[in-house]
Amino acid sequence: MTEGYGAISRRDVLKTSATGAAIAGSLGPGNVAMAQAQTAAPPHAAVSLRINGKATRLELDTRTTLLDALREHVKLTGTKKGCDHGQCGACTVIVNGRRINSCLTLAVMHEGDEVTTIEGLGSPDNLHPMQAAFVEHDGYQCGYCTPGQICSAVAVLEEIRAGVPSHVTADVSKPSPMTTTEMRERMSGNICRCGAYSNIAEAMAQVAGVKA
Repeated sequence: MTEGYGAISRRDVLKTSATGAAIAGSLGPGNVAMAQAQTAAPPHAAVSLRINGKATRLELDTRTTLLDALREHVKLTGTKKGCDHGQCGACTVIVNGRRINSCLTLAVMHEGDEVTTIEGLGSPDNLHPMQAAFVEHDGYQCGYCTPGQICSAVAVLEEIRAGVPSHVTADVSKPSPMTTTEMRERMSGNICRCGAYSNIAEAMAQVAGVKA
């Protein structure tokens, strides 16, 4: 640039940038601690679970969800990762008899818990009644949501039998009726992008022993 009042040369810019970087790097131990925190390994913790009847002990990053623990560490890939935000139900598993979205809970929160995944309900040679009913009524198309649908369906029938009310239960002072209306309401958190809802309802009704 032309020398004169207000003129800045390329060399001046480089000098200013270098000086600023040196000042920023020498602000004190706070910056050193921040840099160390960014490079330090995340905290890990041991967690013991009982998965599909088998005692399992894992050493996990404390931020690991139950879903990722099952899929990535125990290699039970039947449980699917859909939205990863608790909105689709594809990751549904049964914990201590209750269905949960495994993507919304940390594995370390379930010390000692009993976890049942789709692999623990039945096998190809010995299907769970709900799995067999899904096959019979074609309760799936692409199949991606099916593991979560089946786990949820199994737990839904237990909820109704236990008298747990839902939003459509007319009288919460009485046991919830085993109806397809109750089943459909309770299954509303499990999304099937293929639209096999009617077939799923028929499969559930067959297992429950009621008219679809």
